[in-house]
Amino acid sequence: MKTIKYLSLRVFAVAALALVFALPTKAQMTDNGYANIDWQFNIPLNNGFSDKASGWGMNFEGGYYFTPHIGAGLFFAFHTNNEYIPTQTLNLSPSSQLTSDQQHALYQLPFGAAFRYRFMPAKKFSPYIGVKLGTQYCKITSYYNIYSSSRDKWGFFVSPEIGANIYPMGPNLFGFHLAFYYDYASNQNKLFTYKIDGLHNLGFRVGLAF
Repeated sequence: MKTIKYLSLRVFAVAALALVFALPTKAQMTDNGYANIDWQFNIPLNNGFSDKASGWGMNFEGGYYFTPHIGAGLFFAFHTNNEYIPTQTLNLSPSSQLTSDQQHALYQLPFGAAFRYRFMPAKKFSPYIGVKLGTQYCKITSYYNIYSSSRDKWGFFVSPEIGANIYPMGPNLFGFHLAFYYDYASNQNKLFTYKIDGLHNLGFRVGLAF
């Protein structure tokens, strides 16, 4: 039931944020505004809890180009990585042990400011470099037998990326978005004998450009 509840909350959040970013009309955004809604895939880099690559993520970003090349805006993203841990015995203390298989879930939710430099304004193919800065909420959960244990923490978040908006029907109309990124978050956490000291991910995004 808890899993269904969390999934429902995530679906609601995704739908609400999609409306926030996607519904502004072109008249409101003008030719200098932009918005992206993306599916994303990430590869965790030895985070110590759940290291399996995952496509359970999305990214929402919207902003404004204050000059033909330089833009700034806001972003919100989320990602979940899951990993099955075979049965093992964990020594939790001198007097207690846990023997079970586990399903680990690592949930990351960063949000904050986004900055871009685009190389070719007003073109059908518009490549850019960018960086996201903000904060990240992270929750780690272990499901074992009929139980679950979790911990959550906040941390600093930074993510450089390279990407492009592609407009087949012409600049600033409906198009597609592709980006490759690295992100780091300073979240630290511990659950049982597992310890997280910062989170590193590589990944890519594919989505829609407005």
